[in-house]
Amino acid sequence: MIKREKYLAEIRGFYDSDLIKIITGVRRCGKSVILEQIMEEIRLRSDNVVYLDFDDRAVTSSIESWKDIVDYVNSHKKTGLCYVFLDEIQEIEDWAFACRSLRRENCSVFITGSNSKLLSKEFTSELSGRYVAFRIRPFVYKELSEYAEELKKEFTITDYLVWGGFPKRFELNGSGETRRYISELDETIVSNDIINRYGIRKSVEFKKFVNFMLISNARIYSAKSISNYMKSCGIDCTSNTVQKWISYLAAAYIIDEIPRYSKKAKKELEQSKKIYNCDVSLNSIRCRDNRFDMTHNLENIVYNELVFMGYTLSVFDNGGKEIDFIAEKENQRYYIQVAYSIAEEKTYERELGAFDSLTQRDRKIIVTNDDIDYSTSNIDHLKLKDFLLMKDLERK
Repeated sequence: MIKREKYLAEIRGFYDSDLIKIITGVRRCGKSVILEQIMEEIRLRSDNVVYLDFDDRAVTSSIESWKDIVDYVNSHKKTGLCYVFLDEIQEIEDWAFACRSLRRENCSVFITGSNSKLLSKEFTSELSGRYVAFRIRPFVYKELSEYAEELKKEFTITDYLVWGGFPKRFELNGSGETRRYISELDETIVSNDIINRYGIRKSVEFKKFVNFMLISNARIYSAKSISNYMKSCGIDCTSNTVQKWISYLAAAYIIDEIPRYSKKAKKELEQSKKIYNCDVSLNSIRCRDNRFDMTHNLENIVYNELVFMGYTLSVFDNGGKEIDFIAEKENQRYYIQVAYSIAEEKTYERELGAFDSLTQRDRKIIVTNDDIDYSTSNIDHLKLKDFLLMKDLERK
């Protein structure tokens, strides 16, 4: 498995800290591999390491409570600072008590989990701010390229736009196996991580809601508009229920919401947000006859890549014309528009027209899958194949 240096670099400074290191993210995004890579680095300078994987039945059959965790670590650790790794710890009730106890006993604690139960209010209050969290995401294009080279496999940008970046899927053969793997992962997340955890009684209705949300990525929605759509399908679903269900998807790291900012109102538009999938494959498995939504998946891919680069993102309402992203980092701001192609004149005028009324000083970018350069005197056109290899918008 490739070394995910972007995340390791963020975590290294905390290796010896008494802060509890929380490594979280959607299922199968590579958290456990990163935990193993951290252990490999630490073992180069210390053999005082204790590791427990709570997805392993051999572990969970003998460790059933937080006290069992503490007892196990104390019986296996050596003198001096002990590095404790607890993988998928949310399976143990009151796990936070174990973390609190261990950090007081000269332990540097690392934990992973697949949903924000690790960061919910009841647990963060118990940790009393003594933690630092790192969210891991599925592979971006640069990581996929490196992993494909390691596996001696070929893949294309189109493949990435359809099947995304869950690491395991690259070890499979063909779209059939990939579709089955992503579908089973999707069912596990929806049923185990959400329906069972939150005790959702209307499971059939909730699954229909999930299908609608994940096939509608890179679109602006309000809870009211979704509620109206559900009612049109014969499902009685209030705005409050919709908002609650959206929060469940976000808590399991399946979707992200980004705010809309209005130039005219000079404030965030609180009633509606734009929603992106953690991985475009969650859209693609819901498409029939290979009629994949390449347009919205491309925008979703750009979103994921910009987040990986470290940008804070929002949607910009430029006097009624939507600009897909305001990307901000280190006092730099970019206005970014995304389109699959602007080869047709009407599309060209519409997409570039979204930048109207912005000043010459504003940095404007359009990302498309075209091979022709459509840059103008004040708008930079980035070809998707070039954008996907960038580490930063400043480094072209």
